[in-house]
Amino acid sequence: MNVNVLTELLDGVKNGTVSTESALSRLKALPFEDMGQAVIDSHRELRQGFPEVILGEGKSTAQIISIIEKLRSNGSSILATRIDAAKAVAIIKAVPSVQYNSDARTLTFMEGEFKEKGKGIIMVISAGTSDIPVAEEAAITAFMMGNRVDRLYDVGVAGIHRLFFHRERITSAGVLIVCAGMEGALPSVVGGIVARPVIAVPTSVGYGASFGGISALLGMLNSCAPAVTVVNIDNGFGAGYAASLINRKD
Repeated sequence: MNVNVLTELLDGVKNGTVSTESALSRLKALPFEDMGQAVIDSHRELRQGFPEVILGEGKSTAQIISIIEKLRSNGSSILATRIDAAKAVAIIKAVPSVQYNSDARTLTFMEGEFKEKGKGIIMVISAGTSDIPVAEEAAITAFMMGNRVDRLYDVGVAGIHRLFFHRERITSAGVLIVCAGMEGALPSVVGGIVARPVIAVPTSVGYGASFGGISALLGMLNSCAPAVTVVNIDNGFGAGYAASLINRKD
């Protein structure tokens, strides 16, 4: 349940168009609803401005479908992450209204029209094409949370001129998310040319000595660019969420 739905419900009780019993029935699922294998946090959108997000990894298709249906019944938008293609086919068959992004591995449904909540543009940058799945998870998350999103992909330090060609776009963004594997150098470069927060996302892309993203993570944590903060390896969702909170108007 979001603020608008709750306000309409309370106004309805106040002006007599909604009975007390009906209102109580609508509110009984707050602040959470126990479904057995899942406990739905139906109060999260009221507390934090965005409904609970479904992590698809480790959940069965049936569990994901039941959670989506419950969130939809509460009037919530849907964002599910780490959904593989096989699960996506089955879920879309059961809930045709959701959309699948195969790069980001996300399922989404937006309740109502897009409402811009950000005060600026969130730019998502990837060092390489191989980093796009993580970058797309960040971009989809930021968009679902009400932000305009600009994407700039495959502009890593091996061809730094590709990045500087887009300098005007980069410097006009309100918040930047920079995804990179290998040695993870790109966020430091971006942090050195902008006066905005930079959220660095190490990816697990790279050869043996990258240690599944640990090299990039340590490189980003040791960045000399003071505007750079770092999320966990491959955590595009966390980067998109944090960027949205930074960019929020209120």
